[in-house]
Amino acid sequence: MILSTDPSAGYLAHRSEIDSAMRNVMENGRYILGPKVRDFEEHFAKYLGMAHCIGVANGTDAVHLSLRACGVKAGDGVITASHTAVATVAAVEWLGAVPVLVDIDPESYTLDPQKVENTLRRIKTTLTIKAIVAVHLYGHPSDMNALRDIADLSGIVLIEDCAQAHGAAVGDRKAGSMGACGAFSFYPTKNLGAFGDGGAIVTDDAGIAERLRSLQQYGWRERYISEGAGYNSRLDELQAAILDVKLQWLDAGNERRRRIAALYRDGLAGMPLDLPREKPGVHHVYHQYVIRSAERDRLRIYLESKGIQTSILYPMAVHRQPAYRNRVPVGEGGMAVTEGIVQRILSLPIYPELGDAEVERVIETIRGYFRN
Repeated sequence: MILSTDPSAGYLAHRSEIDSAMRNVMENGRYILGPKVRDFEEHFAKYLGMAHCIGVANGTDAVHLSLRACGVKAGDGVITASHTAVATVAAVEWLGAVPVLVDIDPESYTLDPQKVENTLRRIKTTLTIKAIVAVHLYGHPSDMNALRDIADLSGIVLIEDCAQAHGAAVGDRKAGSMGACGAFSFYPTKNLGAFGDGGAIVTDDAGIAERLRSLQQYGWRERYISEGAGYNSRLDELQAAILDVKLQWLDAGNERRRRIAALYRDGLAGMPLDLPREKPGVHHVYHQYVIRSAERDRLRIYLESKGIQTSILYPMAVHRQPAYRNRVPVGEGGMAVTEGIVQRILSLPIYPELGDAEVERVIETIRGYFRN
C-alpha cells in the first residue's frame, strides 16, 4: 500500500538524532517549558525571520490565542475561509467572536481578496469586523500583499493560519511573517510535525508576545499569580526537542515535496484533471498535492483497489457542516467556488520519504484509469 502520508517514515529517516533528543529530555527531568522549548522557540523564530515565538499546545490554540492577544473579543467579526480545517473556525468561536466565511480563489484555494473586500464593505453596518484569518491551504500561501492592504486600509488585524505552510513563502517573506501573528500546527502529518499535538505563534510585536506568554499559562507573569484570565496551552519539552531536530530537515523535505509535485505535474499532463498551480512569486511547499476530477469518487475507489491511499481535504465546507449550517454568516458573493471544488478534490500521496518509483506507480495507475 502506498500511503497518502507517513509520519513514521520521517522518524525512521532521522531516528538516531530524534532518539538522542528524546533521551536527553528524559534524562534532564524538565518536561514543561524548559530549555528544549526555549531552544526550539528561538530556532523557529530565527528560521522565519521573526522576533518572538511562543510554543503552545496545538494549532487551534495558536489561532485562538493569536486573535485574543491581538484584541479580538466576543461579538467581533472575523473573516476566514469556509474551505479549511474546521479548527480555524472553532478557534474563532472559542472567543465568542463571529466567523464570517468568504469564498476562495480557485487556483490557490485561499481567500479571494476581492470577495473579502466586498464582504467588508457590505457587512460593516451589521457587524464590526476586527480580523482576517488567512489560511495558507495545502502549502500555498494566501495573497498576503492584497490582504495586508485590505487589512491596513480597514484598520483590522491580519492573522496567518500556517498549519499547512511551514517554509512556504511569498517573495522573500516566509509564511507566518507577514501578519500580526503567524499560527502554526505541528500535528504529526504536517511538513514540520511532532509525534503528538503541538503548535506555535510567531510575531514581531513585543507587546503581543508578552500577552501571549501570559495567556499561554493561566494569565501568569509571576508563577501562581494570575494577573488576568488565561489558559493552559503549553508545548511540552519532548515535542519541542523532536521539532528542533526536524526543523533542520524542513527545507530539504519541502524541496523533496516540490520534486514529487513536479513529477506528478509532468506525469499527469494531458489527463482530464485540474492540477495544482503555483502563483507567481510564491514558494509552494505542497503539504498536499490536490487534483480535481469530475470522476473523483470513482477514481479514488480505483486507486484504493490498486493499493494507493488518497485523502479528501476537505469533503464538506464548514458553512455546510451541521454545526455551522444556517448559523454562520457567509460573505458577499456566496460560496460558488468552494461548493464547486469540494465534490472534485483529491489529495495524492506526498511526503518526503515517498520514492520516485512509488510516485511513478501512482501516475501510471491514474493514467491507466483514464485509458480504461
